[in-house]
Amino acid sequence: MAVDAIKLTTTIEVTAAAALLCLSLVCAANEATVSPVNTSKWFHQTQLPNGHSWFNNEQQHYTDRITNAYISDGTLKIVAKKESFTDQGKTKHYTSARLNSKFAFKYGRVEVRAKLPAGVGTWPAIWTLGKNIMEPGAYWQTQGYGTTSWPGCGEIDIMEHWGSRPNFVQSAMHTKSSSGDTVNKGGQTIATATTDFHIYAMTWSAESIVFSVDDKVHYRYQPRKKNSRTWPFDKEQYLILNLAIESDIHSSFSSSQLEIDYIRVYAKDASPGDKPIWSDEFDQSI
Repeated sequence: MAVDAIKLTTTIEVTAAAALLCLSLVCAANEATVSPVNTSKWFHQTQLPNGHSWFNNEQQHYTDRITNAYISDGTLKIVAKKESFTDQGKTKHYTSARLNSKFAFKYGRVEVRAKLPAGVGTWPAIWTLGKNIMEPGAYWQTQGYGTTSWPGCGEIDIMEHWGSRPNFVQSAMHTKSSSGDTVNKGGQTIATATTDFHIYAMTWSAESIVFSVDDKVHYRYQPRKKNSRTWPFDKEQYLILNLAIESDIHSSFSSSQLEIDYIRVYAKDASPGDKPIWSDEFDQSI
């Protein structure tokens, strides 16, 4: 049977056009489902705390733009990008986001299901600071609670990951007794930390603070002597989610993201099956 070349060509062109139209509609639909973070739960911390940069020689500006933090497909994405951006009179060549929770708590269990970014120079963190910290631009400082400088306010690092040490996740404590390159830390290697979701957890009581990944414990902080130098953790803390850029960022870096499926805080005496006292499921329902 002979093939009608004209009809065949026309059919191919129509099919290709239809496929392109479908792809455009899918992309448009995906763009339509991108939502900003819930500002009743989160505060974008963007102010440079010392007027010109962030601590630890971080290279980025944190912004409140939806391109750096958004919700889609049921997860939060915090996205670090290579781009020139000027804010507060300072130009930097990377942007990202840093979120403060508008919820503070004392004691309980925190669970965060997350997939981490990859790439030398990326530094994601899930952590807490004392509600009483004096830090320009921090949410609770703006609400009038700032009375204590770091590290006297206490810092709990639930999860940190450095792109220069792929798949090693660490938890740490910062107090007046030890801070910065603190001796109070522990971690474990998670082979799929940057490719799969894992549950990073912290259980905080009046006696100790315990850290785990997927229920495998890797560090317990339980000082024998508890005082203001070793244990400022008898006061409320708030949650922070951020993705920083270090000075050793690779020249080929363009973007990377910290993706979070949910974050849940349970009461200190919660039983299995109890509902969290605070959470964000990032389900775009709000």
